[in-house]
Amino acid sequence: MAPVDEFVLGVPEVSLRPFVDRYVGYRQRADVPLVRRESAGVFVVLILGWGAPLDVTDPRSAQRGVTRVDSFVAGTFDGWCTTRTVGVGEGVELLLAPLTARRLLGLPLSELTNRAVGVGQLPGHWLDRLRGRLAETPGWPERFALLDRVLAARLAASPPVDARLDWAWRWLVSSGGRGSVGVLADELGWSRRHLASRFRQEVGLPPKMAARLLRFQRAYAVLTDVGPTAGAPAGVDQPEVGAVDWATVATRYGYYDQSHLIRDFRQFAGATPAALLAARTPTG
Repeated sequence: MAPVDEFVLGVPEVSLRPFVDRYVGYRQRADVPLVRRESAGVFVVLILGWGAPLDVTDPRSAQRGVTRVDSFVAGTFDGWCTTRTVGVGEGVELLLAPLTARRLLGLPLSELTNRAVGVGQLPGHWLDRLRGRLAETPGWPERFALLDRVLAARLAASPPVDARLDWAWRWLVSSGGRGSVGVLADELGWSRRHLASRFRQEVGLPPKMAARLLRFQRAYAVLTDVGPTAGAPAGVDQPEVGAVDWATVATRYGYYDQSHLIRDFRQFAGATPAALLAARTPTG
């Protein structure tokens, strides 16, 4: 019998690693509704599932979410949302960089900004067919190998994105979101207006917001490095919530001050960093 709760990491084949960081296979049972708050991010979430359906809700607008789906794509979001499910969910999750998602999906991400869409609503329905094949494939290694083959073929058949836009995205990422958008535009020989227009169309968000989210994501990752640790041996001291110096974190990741960091956490994660850390559990 398959385990009730199972999480398996898969590493894509070498040729895919510049585009896909990892696969996460999961099988999880929720006897009562399981609600999770999902932070904003300048990435695209792809869930290919075949278990209990779930709902994705953006508190700012009901039209941005999706209900009763087992598989969906969520574009780049500049605000937090929630997911809700009950029952046994099974599937694979991928987090994609925006320009990779743009090539795989075959549509500009401006069409998915702040939206979650069931994969059956996307052009071509190839993701819906892939979901069915994954459900029929026994074993996580075989499923990950299937993903390798399909994604590699899809990327090979898709035209590359504008090299200047790709360079601009990498420039922002390498700066951790701290680089000046004006300097970036000058480096490209584009006006700031043209740069913003291209980013909105292809990435889904303007470069200034993308930079904010890249900076936030680095600060948000601090939450995974502190607090209760799953599986820690009894008697081993665990970091305490109060041990995090958020003023130092703010300075490290390019915020003006701690209050600036807290404002971004409220907007992008729905709570202060201290509140998010306090809510963590060993199995969270």
